[in-house]
Amino acid sequence: MNNEQMYLDYLIIGGGIAAGNAVAGIREEDKAGTIGIISADVDKPYERPALSKKLWTDDSFTEDQIFYDVSEDHQAALMLETEVVSINREAHTVTTNKGDTINYKKLLIVTGGEPQTIEGPKDDKVYAFRSYQDYLKLRNLSGENQQIAVVGGSYIGTELAANLALNNTKVTLIYPQKILGDNRFPEEIAKEYEQTYKNHGIEMINETRAERYTKEADKFLLHLNTGTTVEADSIILGLGVSPVLDLAKDAGLEVDDGVIVNEYLRTSDPDIYAAGDIASYPDPILGRQRIEHVDHARNSGTAVGKVMAGLKEPYNYTPYFYSMVFDISWKAIGTLDPSLDLLIDEVDGGKVVYYLKDDKPVGILTWNIEPDLDQVRNLIDNPPVSSEELKGAIRNKEN
Repeated sequence: MNNEQMYLDYLIIGGGIAAGNAVAGIREEDKAGTIGIISADVDKPYERPALSKKLWTDDSFTEDQIFYDVSEDHQAALMLETEVVSINREAHTVTTNKGDTINYKKLLIVTGGEPQTIEGPKDDKVYAFRSYQDYLKLRNLSGENQQIAVVGGSYIGTELAANLALNNTKVTLIYPQKILGDNRFPEEIAKEYEQTYKNHGIEMINETRAERYTKEADKFLLHLNTGTTVEADSIILGLGVSPVLDLAKDAGLEVDDGVIVNEYLRTSDPDIYAAGDIASYPDPILGRQRIEHVDHARNSGTAVGKVMAGLKEPYNYTPYFYSMVFDISWKAIGTLDPSLDLLIDEVDGGKVVYYLKDDKPVGILTWNIEPDLDQVRNLIDNPPVSSEELKGAIRNKEN
């Protein structure tokens, strides 16, 4: 743009799943308004979960299926490899790192999360897995005779470790938990989960954190807090993300562990909205939440787009989260805290775990069954008088 000014009805900062769905939401209500997306990514918006899931496990699912064609389908202007450095709320403008000023009527902040890293020399074979370009790199780094160290027991770390192993790569998984997944699963399920990784030949290093890495010849040495090292051809970091809040903070918007929004996903500024990973929103069942999962990104993105375009409809959806590794598939809603009272119900060849507080479920995990998620939501929102009545309440909906 070279120091030009652009005037837009809707401006979106961030180029992830929430952004792609917000554009579609806007277009449902406003066919003609001008839309712009500013994204630091080199690629147009895409479905990030596929990068650690379906692209590894489903041969019929191809890379072109992950992208949102926001320009072709919805006439949105895409400004890639660009960052917003400041928001002027009074003037209704943003300034980019390229020196451009863009005017907006309605602004959406969906800056997502920044992956956590560890200390070490910059190298293309060591990185925090986050983007489509990261996926392409990992495809080239994986395969026979390749040893990859995956750091972190997060969703991304566990999924990548599993799928690399399924693609003939030697994998070492380093994670802080005593048993993989014991920070969210009951011990008996965590043991089953961890054993599945071992059964697939993955070297498991538990109760350990990676502190830094060094390079020696063409190999990397991962230095652990136990004083030992792990040798690898590549290192992939799956340590989770931190919400990108600086832009909102600097603009004077109300922020806690996320950007505080109301039931319409509107911030403390009536013309600025937030959705996806960074939004701290009032969930109708769970209370105020900040959720870093795709189901929320999709649904909050669509909802906020419609609201920005004039629909007066609150975001009253309670999202679920999920993962699939090897022959394990799980879904959950609410708080998965194994220190709570637990009711484990064996049903239809799988399990349902109720996480209880004052004898009421505050979280529900389904393990290797396909649940009716609305039924799961209803049990948290309208629990029975006694937790004993929960037994058999959720079953495999395919039965």
